[in-house]
Amino acid sequence: MASPDLVLDKDGVRLTVDDAVATVTLTNPDKRNAQSPALWRALAAAGQELPGTVRVVVLRGEGKSFSAGLDRQAFTPEGFDGEPSFIDLARGSDAELDGVIAEYQEAFTWWRRNDIVSVAAVQGHAIGAGFQLALACDLRVVADDVQFAMRETSLGLVPDLTGTHPLVSLVGYARALEICVTGRFVGADESERIGLANLAVPAAELDAAVRDLAAAIVAAPRDAVIETKALLRGVSGRSYEEQRVAERGAQGRRLRDLAGLSD
Repeated sequence: MASPDLVLDKDGVRLTVDDAVATVTLTNPDKRNAQSPALWRALAAAGQELPGTVRVVVLRGEGKSFSAGLDRQAFTPEGFDGEPSFIDLARGSDAELDGVIAEYQEAFTWWRRNDIVSVAAVQGHAIGAGFQLALACDLRVVADDVQFAMRETSLGLVPDLTGTHPLVSLVGYARALEICVTGRFVGADESERIGLANLAVPAAELDAAVRDLAAAIVAAPRDAVIETKALLRGVSGRSYEEQRVAERGAQGRRLRDLAGLSD
C-alpha cells in the first residue's frame, strides 16, 4: 500500500492526502497539542492546500489528548516569539483586535466547506480552543476517554474561535450555556447522548471507526453529498417553505446531472 502524500508539515500541523481522504494531524503531543497563532496559521494553510480530489478530511491529534486548548504562554507578558502577546493585543484599538481575532478564526472556518466532509477523531482532552476545533468539523467520533470542556468563561473570556454557533446548533441554547459558564467536562457517553458526538468507541477502536466512516462517505456519489450538505447547512437560515423550495432546486439539479442534461 502506498504511503499518503505529505502536503504540509509545520508549526505543529501535518497534512497528508491519500486519494480522496486527507488527514490533518496536530503534532505536538508533548504539550497535549496546545494551540498558538502559528498553529492556527498552519491550520488555515492546510485548508488552502487541499487538493480538489479530497472528499473527506480527518482531523486528529497525536498522543493522549486531541488538544488541551490555547497554550498558556499566550497569557504571559512575553507571549510567543515573533508574535504580539495577548496583553499587547488588548492595548490595540477595537478594529485592530477584531482583525486579529478574525485572522485566528480562519483556522476554524474551512472545515464546513460544502465540497468536503470533515471528521474530528477526538481522544483525551479537548478543552477550550481544542473543543472549538472539534466543533468546527462536520462530524465527531470520540474515544471513551474524551473530555470536552469550554473553559474560556471560567478564565474571564468568551469562546471566540467559531465554537458557539455549532455548540448551540448541536445541543441547544440552555445546555450550551450551562457547558460554557460552568466549564465542566463532558465525557464520551454524555457527548454521544446530547449530540456532540456522532459515535463513541473504545480508544483502541477510534482510528478504525473513523476509517469506516470516511469510507462510507466516499462511497456515496460526490455531487449528491455536496448538494445534501449545502441543503442541510442552510436549514437554520430558511423557513419550512423556503427549505421546500431549496429541496426542489437541489433535486432538479441532481436529476438533470444524472440524465446528462446539465449545462
